[in-house]
Order: sequence, then C-alpha cells, then structure tokens
Amino acid sequence: MIFTVNLRRFILLCAILLAACGRSDPQAALDNAARNLQTALENKDASAVMELLHPDFAAQQPEDDREWAKRTMTVMFLRHKNIQVIALLQKSWIDPQVSSRAFTDAQVALTGAEGVIPDSARQYRVQLEWSLLDKQWKLRRLQWD
Repeated sequence: MIFTVNLRRFILLCAILLAACGRSDPQAALDNAARNLQTALENKDASAVMELLHPDFAAQQPEDDREWAKRTMTVMFLRHKNIQVIALLQKSWIDPQVSSRAFTDAQVALTGAEGVIPDSARQYRVQLEWSLLDKQWKLRRLQWD
C-alpha cells in the first residue's frame, strides 16, 4: 500500500513537472537560463556555459568575445577547485518594447576555493543582456562593476 501511494505521488510530481516544462512562459525560461548559467559556472562546465552564450556574445571590452569567455573560464576553473556564484539580489525582465530581448541585473558574490573554505571572494554588480535565439535565451552582453 505504501509503495502504491509513493508511486502515485511520484507520477503526480512528474506530471506537474512536465506540465510546467511544457509551458511557453518566456519569463520562466529567462529565469531558468540565468539559473543554468549560475549552475554551469559552479559545476565548472565550460561547454554548458558556452551553450548559453549568444554567437555575438561580448563583455566589457571589444575583444571580450566567446573565445575570451572560454579562455577566462579555463583559467578560473584551473585556479579554483570549487567555485560558488551567490546571487545576493537578482532581477530579470523582458524588454516591454522588444520581446526577444531581456535583461538581468544582479549583485553576486563569486568565491573560489582549493578546499571547503573559500580563499578568494569578490562581490560584483553584473548586468546581462539576453537575446531570444531559436526559442532559447542566450547571453548576448555581460557588463560588471
């Protein structure tokens, strides 16, 4: 009897998750893209990060492109065994004038560690600009202070 109840709960949970995934909610997809970026960085998964970058990605300087992002991640991932991105404050919104453009403004703490205790930590204000490409949000611009 307990197995049947747990199986029903599991099936119900799966149905709810599938229904949520099936929604075409651009704001939910944007929030998910921002979360996926954070998770990929923390997991040191450069290919997952690169998948989230727009083909025309650019950052602070004109030469800060996709190749720069890849090199920077390689150095950061080699330098730190553990990386944590802590979103202290974060707000994402879709441009009301152009529905294929969105923004995220966040205060983040970026920590790196060789072990459990971080040996480096910095706080940044980051501004991300997203573009909808093939029904997926891709990070087009990255600025930070």
